[in-house]
Amino acid sequence: MMAAAFISLLAINYYQGDLGRAEEVFLLKYLGSSQSAIMWMSFLFFLSTVSYWSATIFGSEFAARSGTALAWSAVLLGLTGMLVRWYESYLIGPDIGHIPISNLYEVFVLFSLVTALFYLYYEQRYATRQLGAFVMVVISAAVGFLLWYTFEREAHEIQPLVPALQSWWMKIHVPANFIGYGTFSIAAMTGFAYLVKDAGASHAASRPALGLWAAALMLALLLALEAVVFRKTGTSAFWLVYFAAFAAGLGAVVAARRSIASRLPSKELLEDLMYRSIAVGFAFFTIATILGALWAAEAWGSYWSWDPKETWALIVWLNYAAWLHMRQLKGLRGAPLAWWALAGLLVTTFAFLGVNMFLSGLHSYGQL
Repeated sequence: MMAAAFISLLAINYYQGDLGRAEEVFLLKYLGSSQSAIMWMSFLFFLSTVSYWSATIFGSEFAARSGTALAWSAVLLGLTGMLVRWYESYLIGPDIGHIPISNLYEVFVLFSLVTALFYLYYEQRYATRQLGAFVMVVISAAVGFLLWYTFEREAHEIQPLVPALQSWWMKIHVPANFIGYGTFSIAAMTGFAYLVKDAGASHAASRPALGLWAAALMLALLLALEAVVFRKTGTSAFWLVYFAAFAAGLGAVVAARRSIASRLPSKELLEDLMYRSIAVGFAFFTIATILGALWAAEAWGSYWSWDPKETWALIVWLNYAAWLHMRQLKGLRGAPLAWWALAGLLVTTFAFLGVNMFLSGLHSYGQL
């Protein structure tokens, strides 16, 4: 936080009240402006993913430590980019300035930062560095969308807030929502890691391997959903390469499940981490839903109107409420919970992205 504040204040000083200096000052153009910092964040998250997977496949402690360091560096520059972007919005105009969590571009940055920060906390708390390879896949997928959205739609341009978002409620509702999304994503990838551990440690390899292939297919379907969205909006070969790379990576994980499983934490730790991630996410998602209802009452005169986004938020909430209920009160354990957490990622992704793409409603301002 101190480093991000220092770099942000340094960048603000270089601006000297003129947004045009972003293209004139070397440090702003290549590091300190919001767009430069966020591009560095994206690059460092990709490098972190590669480092974590190198550590998981080859057992390199240096690669694992590098993955952690690169993830922290990405968080630093991403947070710096968000803070500077907040300032840049006010340079455009005092009536345009706003906290940068108002559109898909900005919330994908927020999602990446929240997910990485929660993972890094769990990594330090539970010594689960080997899990970084799995969690970083979700972050890399978000970064891939972010890069496409930047270069294809020029979404990095700061836009005025639509009237529905001109409220202080946004500053607390959106971050609470994305803490939920981020921790649910961590739980899903921890669930996938659990299934890899279960299949790789099993002596009867055929049946668990089939289950693991099915789990890998489920993750591939998540990207297939994105591919459908982008095809609808005029996709390029970028997304075909993106999907193929992800599918090939999943296939490699299944093929190398035994060696990967030997380096993963115990199934008991993975299951506990899955539970803690969902518990934290559920708490914040509940808070976000309540805040959203209060905001809706102020903006539209009704706490709940069965808008598609509201309906799917309720589906997400019920899904994880049932997950927690079955674990805590019914004693459900093991692979069924991992499968459920993984399926929850599909539900959560559609609530976050799919609703905006396919359904219209009061929350349609997040469309491409």
